[in-house]
Amino acid sequence: MPPRVLILRAPGTNCDGETAFAFEQAGGTVEALHVNRVLENPRTLERFQILCLPGGFSYGDDLSAGRILGSQLRLHLGDRLREFQAAGKLVLGICNGFQVLIKSGLLFSDEPNHEPPATLTNNDSGHFEARWIQVRRAGEQCVFLRGIEHMDLPIAHGEGKFVARSPAALEQLERAGQLCLRYAGAGECNLAFPENPNGSQLDVAGMCDASGRVFGLMPHPERHIDRTQHPRWTRRAADATGDGLKVFQNAVNYFG
Repeated sequence: MPPRVLILRAPGTNCDGETAFAFEQAGGTVEALHVNRVLENPRTLERFQILCLPGGFSYGDDLSAGRILGSQLRLHLGDRLREFQAAGKLVLGICNGFQVLIKSGLLFSDEPNHEPPATLTNNDSGHFEARWIQVRRAGEQCVFLRGIEHMDLPIAHGEGKFVARSPAALEQLERAGQLCLRYAGAGECNLAFPENPNGSQLDVAGMCDASGRVFGLMPHPERHIDRTQHPRWTRRAADATGDGLKVFQNAVNYFG
């Protein structure tokens, strides 16, 4: 049986349809539920092997991006979500979902009191950035990135700058292999705008937890599933797929 995927949406989520389609194309069985349905019955999580928090502007990004939904998950579903992780299941957060993963502590379940060693804050440009960028995999830790070297993906965010709590925290995350997705460009590191579109430290575009099974990223892989979604698609091979599809295939095939 294909793994069951839960797309968890909230008021302001607007990428749930594209994300559901991406998982379906990868072979998953997908169900999208409003967070209130899961809050009413937390045991709902037991039916699924993959949890995905899609992009958008949950609760209008009031207070800060992802904070309200992240607080809901931490305060009302924290135990259930830790059980979900401990059972060897997968969690994916895309853009706003990445912000939620950080605010909820799901990416830092091994930290004392789940204290986040890093956060996502306002872009250095001071405004919303929307463009296509290139990213590269860094290390072998992340389940979702297996077999991927580079991807062309679109971004669309105002609070995507990755900043660690301290130089020591940044070094620890780097050493543990958790800074698994980086913006790519002509240089190897410390890229300038626009290759690094938000000023993230070490060009971080995504990170995983210590197990590699919880992954958050700012770019949108669900928006590059078909080659024709790329702005230069006519220059790509006729039998090529979109770069982002492999992310979802890796998640589905993890249970194969």
